[in-house]
Amino acid sequence: MAKLAALQHAMSENIETNLATAERLMRNATEAGAKLVVFPEVQLSPFFPVRRNGDASDYAMKAGDRALARLGDLAKQYGLVTVANIYFEDADGQRYDASPVFDTDGTLLGISKMVHIAQFERFWEKDYYASGSAFEVYDTAAGRLGVVICYDRHFPESYRACALQGAEIIATPTCNLAGEPLDLFAAEMRVLAMQNAVYSILANRCGVEGETHYGGHSVIAGPDGALLAAAGDEEAVLFADYDLAARREIAAQRDWLGELKPWLKPAISAKT
Repeated sequence: MAKLAALQHAMSENIETNLATAERLMRNATEAGAKLVVFPEVQLSPFFPVRRNGDASDYAMKAGDRALARLGDLAKQYGLVTVANIYFEDADGQRYDASPVFDTDGTLLGISKMVHIAQFERFWEKDYYASGSAFEVYDTAAGRLGVVICYDRHFPESYRACALQGAEIIATPTCNLAGEPLDLFAAEMRVLAMQNAVYSILANRCGVEGETHYGGHSVIAGPDGALLAAAGDEEAVLFADYDLAARREIAAQRDWLGELKPWLKPAISAKT
């Protein structure tokens, strides 16, 4: 049976070192039978929003960036649907917390951008990020995949928007601190998965950056709300089996999306 994987790891200040970590963990995931992998938030850099009004320009990547191309090459090399997460700069110079999504042949299917931007102690994200305007869903070799980045998961409409577009799996790259209520976050992912009949994958960073400890405890939940896998606070390749036919049966039995009143359905993008 195919597997989903969350790649939980610590980051360094060096992009090349972080790319080497990505390759090592992707190789391990492939060897264990994974079909899809999800990386933590801003996987190629320290978590720079911990500081107010800093300069993270060295980590900003454009569409043709060599590091971004390398992630696509690794997706193809290891045959993995890959949800990465980087500090992305678009053609207009706007910068985002963004997740490039690669299919197993290395094709870049799209770049999802975080919509809701946090702004409080150790998460000064509005100092760095513009806001995205949609929750995208992609047809991949592993299934129909939605992406909801970090803070967006606290807005249930984000998962619902993906589910209404037919998502079967929803990936959530994140950055959670060691002192946050990580057990509550695991429960949150289980509820989001259950309410939308999807597999949910929360991939968190771990390790210490300066005086800040990141929490790990990545989780994978099933479409029935079951906690399928949970990591500790160290580096981990977290696996769970998944079955899209079984997911469809669960969705059909409950039919919560079908029963949802039209006036309660969230808009798919800010332009609709």
